[in-house]
Amino acid sequence: MFDYHRLHGIEIRVARIFNTYGPRMNIDDGRVVTNFIAQALRGEALTVQAPGTQTRSFCYVSDMVDGLIRLMEGDNTGPINIGNPGGNLVVCLVLSLLVDPAVKIQSVENTPDDPRQRKPDITKAKELLGWEPKVSLREGLPLMEEDFRQRLGVAKKK
Repeated sequence: MFDYHRLHGIEIRVARIFNTYGPRMNIDDGRVVTNFIAQALRGEALTVQAPGTQTRSFCYVSDMVDGLIRLMEGDNTGPINIGNPGGNLVVCLVLSLLVDPAVKIQSVENTPDDPRQRKPDITKAKELLGWEPKVSLREGLPLMEEDFRQRLGVAKKK
């Protein structure tokens, strides 16, 4: 991409996008957040890849869109990391998603190439775009859960 930019003078922007979540995601797309919410709502065991101490960062969709728009409208070609630098233990995420206290947690074999930590350095995004995420996991997850409840036809327990 950068070679094409240099050869032909075409404007480009390169964003490194990290885990994004929010309403309207494909319920069965296989990502950790969608898996946990869908499994909990369906009353299935939540599958956590062993050892369960991996960290991931999760960026709410509106924050991601804001970062991408700022990158597109700016002058910097990038690459610029767009994501949430707050690392969350996957197990902590599981526990915070326990929609039903009766839901079990099942440990499954991890893939050998799975990184232990994914956490973006967003220094360039802050400095060059004036961007950083605003929506916390605590604020964003209930919005996603409610969307999944509606689409799966699962009422909230009282």
